Amino acid sequence: MDNIAGRKPALGWAVNLSVVFIVALWLFPTIGLLVSSFRTADQIASSGWWKAFFPTQQTEQFRTSDPDETRIETETGVFVVEGSIYGDAGGPEVSTWGVSSRDVDAFVPGGTADMGDGESLTLMADGSYTWTGDEDQISGRGQRMFVTAEIPPEFTLRNYDSMIFGGGNDNISKAFFNTLTVTIPATIIPILFAAFAAYALAWMDFPGRALLIAFIVALLVVPLQLALIPLLKLHLSIGIGKGYLGVWLAHTGFGLPLAIYLLRNYMAGLPRDIIENARVDGATEFQIFTRIILPLSFPALASFAIFQFLWTWNDLLVAIVFLVDSTGETTVMTRHIVELLGTRGGNWEVLATAAFVSMAVPLAVFFLMQRYLVRGLLAGSVK
Repeated sequence: MDNIAGRKPALGWAVNLSVVFIVALWLFPTIGLLVSSFRTADQIASSGWWKAFFPTQQTEQFRTSDPDETRIETETGVFVVEGSIYGDAGGPEVSTWGVSSRDVDAFVPGGTADMGDGESLTLMADGSYTWTGDEDQISGRGQRMFVTAEIPPEFTLRNYDSMIFGGGNDNISKAFFNTLTVTIPATIIPILFAAFAAYALAWMDFPGRALLIAFIVALLVVPLQLALIPLLKLHLSIGIGKGYLGVWLAHTGFGLPLAIYLLRNYMAGLPRDIIENARVDGATEFQIFTRIILPLSFPALASFAIFQFLWTWNDLLVAIVFLVDSTGETTVMTRHIVELLGTRGGNWEVLATAAFVSMAVPLAVFFLMQRYLVRGLLAGSVK
């Protein structure tokens, strides 16, 4: 009785928990990357992204101003240096402070650090300080102090301004448009070819059709790396060389087997009566294909477009092999991020921003067209 149709499975709660776990496993790093892209380098180094929305205790090193230029001698012969660690801009309220890295919270605001022989330093909660001593003590470099303050949440658009509108190697605008130049044609071209081939394999009778379908299925398991060098040699021999045309054709060749297989299964599942009635009414094969099959096959077309767009957008290997980018004119996003990782490996705010900009377009495409994804993938699975 447990297998009666319509009754929920006994382990339905386990399935739900698994789905929640998988969604969280994907969502948390994405949110972390987004939050980190709006933080400064100091914030990223001092705390995790999950603390970005709450005040945090942060210890920084400051020095007083140059005593040789700012010291004042009092009537009693004592030299004094006064100022603020934050300057005129102001800053957060000081929680604790110290003059040694071994004891950074030795004093509270308003406390005085006695450094011997009459030398002392006082720091107030607003960051103002008073450093006193004799002429020999109040000279040379400014007095060092370690200040702990509660830093409020802070977010900035400087990372995006630098990556999108700034100059130098950080700017990813060129790489972004180069990636669009590669991805859009490499998504449209295989769909055009695959749609015609899928219709022929699904609804047209000709000798060797079954063998051709089997051959296309076999191509699905051919490793991408196996065909890269032979295909590049073919491009060079026929004069295509390295460039956008070569990378478009490469992505088309690698994407066609899946496209034909997916679209053929979907088209084969369409009602036969529609096609036969159209033929009886005198419609040609091209008219049937353009006016009946293509509109009804939109879920499958959108499903493959999602896969092809995501794969092409995130591709690095094919772009390296088939694009010339010694001058940086054809560098795509993935390669640009790899170059940033090599030159700016410590600048996590730059890498997080570049990575999220690279993710934004695929995420938008997926969420806009995800309703067609399952319908296209399940095409032809049930008769």
